[in-house]
Amino acid sequence: MKRHAPFPKFTSDRQLTIEGLETPFHRNLDPENRWVVMVRQIPWDELSQIYLKHFPRKATGHPALSPRVVIGAVIIKHMCNLDVRETISQINENMYM
Repeated sequence: MKRHAPFPKFTSDRQLTIEGLETPFHRNLDPENRWVVMVRQIPWDELSQIYLKHFPRKATGHPALSPRVVIGAVIIKHMCNLDVRETISQINENMYM
């Protein structure tokens, strides 16, 4: 029997946040940073719905990553012309990514 990862958790960009409960990075990011500007231009909800169509609704196994994390990593990988390992390193080291 083939096991699939559980349906990934997705939180819409449109979800309201509670003021004061953001991570320290959320409140201190430069709004003019190229990654911050770009993230506002990406249709996350639409891309996530396309991505989520490839996952079974009822699955078992390790929880899958959020669509936004996966899509964002792919965008970073291609924009910076990185391999997978370097993409992960860059994301870990750069709070803007």
